Amino acid sequence: MTAATTVFGRFRETALRRGGAGFLNVLPETAAIYGIAAGEISYGAMLDRVERRRAALASRGYGEGHRVGLLLQNRPVFIELWFALNALGVSVVPINPDLRMSELEYIVAHSEMSAAFVLTERRGEVETAARQAGRRIPVVTDSDDIPAPFGGARPATTGDSATECALLYTSGTTGQPKGCVLTNEYFLHSGNWYRDAGGLIDLKPDSERMITPLPLFHMNAMAVSLMAMLSVGGSLTMLDRFHPRTWWQSVRDSRATCLHYLGVMPSMLMSTPASEQDKAHTVRFGFGAGVDKLLHAPFEERFGFPLLEAWAMTETGSGGVIAANVEPRKVGTSCFGRPAAEVEVRIVDDGGNDAPVGTPGELLVRRAGSNPRYGFFREYLKNAEATDEAWAGGWLHTGDIVSRDADGDLHFVDRKKNVIRRSGENIAAVEVESVLNRHPAIRQAAVAATPDQVRGDEVAAVIIAEQGGADQKLAEDIVHWSLEQMAYYKAPGWIAFVDALPLTATEKIQRGGLKDFVAKLMREGAFHDLRDLKKRQV
Repeated sequence: MTAATTVFGRFRETALRRGGAGFLNVLPETAAIYGIAAGEISYGAMLDRVERRRAALASRGYGEGHRVGLLLQNRPVFIELWFALNALGVSVVPINPDLRMSELEYIVAHSEMSAAFVLTERRGEVETAARQAGRRIPVVTDSDDIPAPFGGARPATTGDSATECALLYTSGTTGQPKGCVLTNEYFLHSGNWYRDAGGLIDLKPDSERMITPLPLFHMNAMAVSLMAMLSVGGSLTMLDRFHPRTWWQSVRDSRATCLHYLGVMPSMLMSTPASEQDKAHTVRFGFGAGVDKLLHAPFEERFGFPLLEAWAMTETGSGGVIAANVEPRKVGTSCFGRPAAEVEVRIVDDGGNDAPVGTPGELLVRRAGSNPRYGFFREYLKNAEATDEAWAGGWLHTGDIVSRDADGDLHFVDRKKNVIRRSGENIAAVEVESVLNRHPAIRQAAVAATPDQVRGDEVAAVIIAEQGGADQKLAEDIVHWSLEQMAYYKAPGWIAFVDALPLTATEKIQRGGLKDFVAKLMREGAFHDLRDLKKRQV
């Protein structure tokens, strides 16, 4: 049999082989939150659903070159529609449900999507965003009849490994998010990598059960968790999000053998009271990144399984992944292992020279062999300049600062880019500033990261007000206004009012100076603490 060259092709192969075995597992708590049925969805049942969707979509003219937005959270219907569209050569644009009007406008316009399937309660907002973006696409719920695509029908194709599969938006350092074009090859390789990684990531065919609270609009759940289970014939339990109080019950109820985490999760779980139930589970390993190095060993001792630290980004996919999946893992040192033979790395200083052992520098990665971009993103949509810059000199420039020890193991140090990483979300300071500067009471705003014990980073805004009254009430008003303009996690958690900002000679914000300025103001108690206002908007 010829190996599958598309995501749908791999799913169909596994579904025909696994039939009645469980593919997606919906826990009762998730079902209640989403208002959907609980229980296991078999491979065969999902294949039937996908084939029905494919026929309906094909009859309306969906084909290669179309893109379709999906704002559906972690519901099984997201996967159902993705696979059906993939079978026709259509790409999907996963949409973060926390995005608000200006962000939705941008993504609808920039992606040139031809339709969007969204949650019922978001339909009006997405329709308005599309209209304001000048692209009146059909916006429907998953229970509506399939609409004709905006811009007319296109021929459906089965696609191949080079066909665009998804467009994922990732925050950069210069304003609006960039759209990463990801091919079928990107997703298939991710599944292959996880299936074949070995060591402590020892996936057993047809018997693994993975649980993840991470969102399908990120590559971690979409390309790694889902494709891993699909590639080994396993079952995936997707939660709506991470719930610290019920997490271990969910793990037990799902009968998980492995799980995915981000750094904030172990910190929250370690803050809960110890229990004799702490090791009452079937998890063999956790896979993720960013665990607090002081909590790494205590977590493993308390809960009884290793947290395998890894490194990757949307742009690298699993083509450039590095993971600490073999011993010694150097627990408690921010070590994420050493690159496998198929991944080449350099660590360079600001001058582009290779940094000596033990000296931090920027991590550059590429695939070994004749195709240095194998498994990586294809390009930034409509941004050849940014794509070329990312691949300057034939290496992907990651913007992450790491060091290499004498054994060849890599240790994460910091981020070179001006990106705030809050609870696993990348936030571009420039994007937040551009929104804040539209507020009528703000003359100029500058945004930087400030350390947060629970979330890693928090958004700190230093603001020059237009006039007096720069007090707690104005700070609260700015946050409430911000929550209407952008995703809740991007809104400032701290605000300080100042008379001047650290600027360069050309009147640009001095990023290095801003970081020091924020730290100084924080020490002096000049910030208003607004973190309690940052809640998801219903």
